[in-house]
Parts: sequence; C-alpha cells; structure tokens
Amino acid sequence: MPKISSKWTCQECGYISPSYIGKCPECNSWNSLIEEIVSKKSSYLRTNEKDNSFSLCSDINISEMNRIKSFDSELDNVLGGGFVSGSLILLSGEPGIGKSTLLLQVADHLSKNHKVAYVTAEESLHQVKLRGDRLNLSGKNLLLLSENNLEQIISLIEKEKPGFLIIDSIQAIYHPELESTGGSVSQVRECANKLLRLAKENNITTLMAGHVNKEGMIAGPKVLEHIVDTVLYFEGEKFHNFRILRATKNRFGCTDEIAVFEMKEHGLKTIPNPSFLFMSQNKDSVPGSTYAALVEGSKTIIAEIQALVGGTSYTTPRRVANGLDYNRVLQIIAILERRVGFNFSKHDMFVNLVGGLSSYEPALDLSIAMSIVSCKQDVIPVKKTIYVGEVGLTGEIRQVNQIENRIKEAVKLGFERIVIPSGCDISKSLQSKIEIIESKKILDAIRATLAQAQSI
Repeated sequence: MPKISSKWTCQECGYISPSYIGKCPECNSWNSLIEEIVSKKSSYLRTNEKDNSFSLCSDINISEMNRIKSFDSELDNVLGGGFVSGSLILLSGEPGIGKSTLLLQVADHLSKNHKVAYVTAEESLHQVKLRGDRLNLSGKNLLLLSENNLEQIISLIEKEKPGFLIIDSIQAIYHPELESTGGSVSQVRECANKLLRLAKENNITTLMAGHVNKEGMIAGPKVLEHIVDTVLYFEGEKFHNFRILRATKNRFGCTDEIAVFEMKEHGLKTIPNPSFLFMSQNKDSVPGSTYAALVEGSKTIIAEIQALVGGTSYTTPRRVANGLDYNRVLQIIAILERRVGFNFSKHDMFVNLVGGLSSYEPALDLSIAMSIVSCKQDVIPVKKTIYVGEVGLTGEIRQVNQIENRIKEAVKLGFERIVIPSGCDISKSLQSKIEIIESKKILDAIRATLAQAQSI
C-alpha cells in the first residue's frame, strides 16, 4: 500500500507546512493550520487538452461581449453596465446581510428571458421556495438544485446548458477528489478553478456567494479573488435597513462603484438618492454636527458627521471613531491642539459618520475638525453648510478631487454655502448657485462659519 502523505494548510492565508505548527509564519494566526491529505488524483495541474493558438489583437471583435441587464439599474452600474456573458462574479458579505436575497432576486428576474440554474449548497429547496414566496417572486422558469458535490453540479449544468449559474455558496461545495473538507483552502481554490473553466468554456455567467472571516475578509485563499472577474462586497449594519453593494474588483468596469439598497419585507429596493439616508432627520442645527460631501465611485453622497466632546473620568481620555479612519481622527485632534490651540487632554471624544456608512476619504477631514470644534465650543455651525477639504499637518486645507461634483450635489440638496480649499477652479455657473467660502487654513474655516469662535 502506498504511503499516504499529508500537508498542513493555513485556512486564513493558504500557507503550506509539511508538519503542524501552532502559529502561521505568514499571517501570524494561531491554530489555523489544518491537515489535508495529498491525493495523486488531485486535478490541480490538469489542463484542457485542446488546440489553441495566438490571435492578433486587431482581429478581436469586442462587440461580441454582450451586456445583460439585471433587475436594477444601480446594480448594473456597479457591474459596469450589466452582466458579461461567461464572467465569474463573487458576492461576499457578513452572515444575514442579504446575499442570498439579492442572488434570488437577480435569478428570478433573469429567468424571465434566460435559462438560470440556482444551486444551493447550504439550504434545502423548500427553504429557497419559502424565501421566494416571501419576496413575491414567480420563479416559473428558475431551475433549483440542492447539491454540494461539484462533480455532480458540473455534470447537470453541462446537460441543462443554462445561460446563468448561481452557486450559494463557494465555501459549501466540495470536490470529491480532494481529501480535505468543504470550505478548506484547497477545496475553495480547486472548486473556483473548476467553475472558472466551466464558465469560460460554456459561456455561462456564474455568480458565487462567498463567506467572510472574523476580520471581515473573504474566507479562503487570496487566490480566490484573483481568479474571479468581479468581486462585490455587500456591506451594511444589521440594525439598519440599508445595504451598500461595492465593487472592489471589476475586469469589465470601474472599481469602487456602489449601489445603495433598502432591505424591505419583499426584498431589496434601490435608493436612487442615498444622501437623504445619511443626513440628519433633525432640521435644526446643533453643536457638533456638520455635513460633508464624499465620493464613492461615480456617486457623490452628502453625509452627516457628528462629534461629542466631554470631560473624562479616566487618566487617558477615550477616542472613538465609527465609520471613519481612527488614526486620521487622532491626527485631526493633534492638528487642532497644535495649530489652533485647543487642549483635549481631559476630554473624551466620539466621532461618528451617521447611518452606519463607512468612508476613509481625506475630503472628510475638514468636516470632522469642524464638528469637534463646534461641540467643544458649544457653537452652532452656520446652517446649510457643507465642508470639503483635506487637513494637512501644518493646518492648511488641501484640495481634493471632483470638487465640482461635490458642489453640484450640495446645490441639488438645497445647501446654501460650501467651504472648500482655496485655489479650486470652479465654473461661474456653479458660483452663482451657491456661496463658496475658500479657506487656506483650518483657522480661517473656523472663523468663517462658527459665529462665536472669533476669540480662538
């Protein structure tokens, strides 16, 4: 009998060790190495033995790359104009965020004009049917399969020849030739490669749901994100009704595009103007609340930033940032202390990007600083004002990109003035629609918009 060999594979980063070690030297995670049996029948190195040759770039006709519309125009925008035939798409997100709901809505809409196969490896067919009934989906032409054996799935798909294939999820299926359990690094890698070949050879648009680990990253090997054509992250707080779909990789369109949905009783509904979600319901201005214009892909969103500054009962004051870059908030606090003259050594500070939205854009710096100063001085900011600008370490306000798009969004939502870095090239037509306040230093912006801050 031949000797059975094994290897130890890290389930976090894919590092391979010939023997067990407690801590992975690649990602420094503890107890993440799992033993996997090395099988000679493994098909990692198998390639398709077919005739192939080089093609002239000028002879390739890109008009043959068809775009297929989904059930929603915002989703199509994230995809770069719609689904591309034969592409492989990975949809990832936290448990319960709505991945299966989105996939089922997409499958039901596409099945009206295309042959769609929906493979569930985690649920029974009755569970999928119950979700479809709750979402008021017809599902008349939608093919359902409850199976987690990849060989059986591929066999049935090659027989039915659908135009779309949905796998829910990639971590729940397994390849029978591998000795490791489903969801392991080797299983996810091999299954993804098999599905890639199936999609490209048969021109089947394939969507896969993917799990995330405790750090919020896509579970499995990093190579999974390299294999697929498009990576979509489904984000949002469980305690909020809205969800954000973000493209972090797209071979057929732009990255960092977003679509905002609201989770309702009958499924996900598009929010055409997400700025209203992230703005306060309170119409009266209050100390510690300002508005900023942030850019996500091709969208400009007006969001509210709130700050709370209060006395501390601890030796070291607390610093909390929700939805913002924590280190950048600390940097802004240091700038206010050194360049403006505040002393926050005896104050706890909480800064929040309202609505559960997350953004690390430097253009939010000025709004964060103004919120902190407003709350510290107990001063109400000038009403209907937007703050845009990156704050440098010397206290200067630096220019940011797409400034005119930010101003246009502010005008559309009824804001009367906007504070921006000096030297920006703004068209005269925009200057006539909104009061533009240019500031070189953060101290200039404070004095221009906080009526009682003249003594600083």
